[in-house]
Amino acid sequence: MDSLPTPATQAGQDGLDALLAQPGTALVGLDFDGTLAPIVADPERARAHPDALPALAALAPKVAAVAVITGRPAEVAVRNGGFADVPGLEHLVVLGHYGAERWDARTGKVTAPEPHPGVAAVRAELPGLLDGSGTWVEDKGRAVAVHTRRAADPQAAFDTLREPLTALASRHGLIVEPGRMVLELRPPGMDKGVALSGFAREIGAGSVLYAGDDLGDLPAYSAVDTLRTTGTPGLLVCSGSDEVTELRERADVVVDGPEGVVQLLRALADRIG
Repeated sequence: MDSLPTPATQAGQDGLDALLAQPGTALVGLDFDGTLAPIVADPERARAHPDALPALAALAPKVAAVAVITGRPAEVAVRNGGFADVPGLEHLVVLGHYGAERWDARTGKVTAPEPHPGVAAVRAELPGLLDGSGTWVEDKGRAVAVHTRRAADPQAAFDTLREPLTALASRHGLIVEPGRMVLELRPPGMDKGVALSGFAREIGAGSVLYAGDDLGDLPAYSAVDTLRTTGTPGLLVCSGSDEVTELRERADVVVDGPEGVVQLLRALADRIG
């Protein structure tokens, strides 16, 4: 049986205590890449940790909801995570594109607004801007992501491209979301914090756990901090990475990557009983 970690802060301990005391009102929010799925050089090959689904299926029926909140399209996260038609995951939703898309396990359907026109404009201009950089573009439909992990010097490519990509995004009404060797150009107005807060309000969450690993998860951390100030206890979990120290410094609990997240999910399911 996995043991529950001890939060480093009193606020985190209060969040964990509230979740364990009233699990039926708890929202468990999880990033996908780097949290449920190990980071890989080719994002198309990212798959959930092999023990993630059993852990989620054991925990999900005992809480109000599990929400996977990701920058990926919802359908891609569902496919790569293997979330469809899994007994026990009826309470799971996937909030894709930072909440712009929603997949519900109960219906198996995705709901979403029309794409931002700036994404198509940026998509057309990127090849000329990136020629010879050694980068790779991931087309997410409602966003495009420029990955530098395959470049000869990933960090140098990331640093060199950040300013011109920000200028390109700005010209077309988009923003740039930096991550672990990736720069994502996407519409403004939605982030993981907005998605998490909105869903927490929707279900009337009595407590919130959020686990992430990258800069894009910081808005969700801030959302949990805000919920705490308004009376909803929360627990911040970092799926440990030496690449994003800011998350580690703000987290109540740091675990060892997706393997550690899976252990935490199993421990919660065991403790709730």
